Amino acid sequence: MATPPAPAARGGRVSRLSQLTVPSMAQSVASTAAKSSFTQIVSTALVPPPHVAVKKDPKLANNWKTKKVEELVDAEVIAMPDSEYMNEKQMAFFRLKLIELKRGILENAGETTEHLREDTVVVPDPADRATIEEEHALELRTRDRERKLLKKIEQSIQRIDAGDYGYCDETGEPIGVGRLLARPTATLSLEAQQRRELKQKMFGD
Repeated sequence: MATPPAPAARGGRVSRLSQLTVPSMAQSVASTAAKSSFTQIVSTALVPPPHVAVKKDPKLANNWKTKKVEELVDAEVIAMPDSEYMNEKQMAFFRLKLIELKRGILENAGETTEHLREDTVVVPDPADRATIEEEHALELRTRDRERKLLKKIEQSIQRIDAGDYGYCDETGEPIGVGRLLARPTATLSLEAQQRRELKQKMFGD
C-alpha cells in the first residue's frame, strides 16, 4: 500500500507553515527583554504597590529631630509621631523625593532620544527591523506614561509649596506617610481612591 504524500507536497504546493519565518533566538531574546524592561519600569515607577500596613519603629521616632532632611530614610519618616504629620521637615523630605523622581524621568527621556538616534541605521533583515521597531514602541509608550507622571510630580511640588500636600482632595484627611512613600503623587487617601475606582467600575465615569 502506497504511503500518501506529505501535506507540504500535496498538489505541488509548499505548505504555508513551512513558509513562515521563525524568529532567531537573538531576536526572541531581544523582544522579550524589551517587554520585560517596559513591564519593570511601569510596575516600579508608575504603578503603586499593594497597600501594606505601615509598622513604626519606636527607636527611630525622634531621629528626624537631629538629622538633616537629606540624611533621613523612609523608616525614620514613617516612625515620626502622628502629631508631626506634614511638618516642615516631612514636607522637605517629600519634596526631595519628588525632585529625584523628576530627575530620573528626565534622564530616561534623554536616553530614549539617544537610543532612537543611534538606531536610525537601516536594518536590511525584516525580522530584525521589526524587533527594533517593537522595542522603540515599548520605550516610547513608557516615556509617554512618564510624561503624564511628570505633570503630577510638578503639581505635587506646587502642593508642597502651598502647604496642601499630604491631605486628601475629597475628604481633607491625611493621606498617610506610608501611602505617600509608595506613591508620592497621591492626592487621595486609600479609602477615597478605592471609592473612586469602584464608582468608575459601576458607572464608567
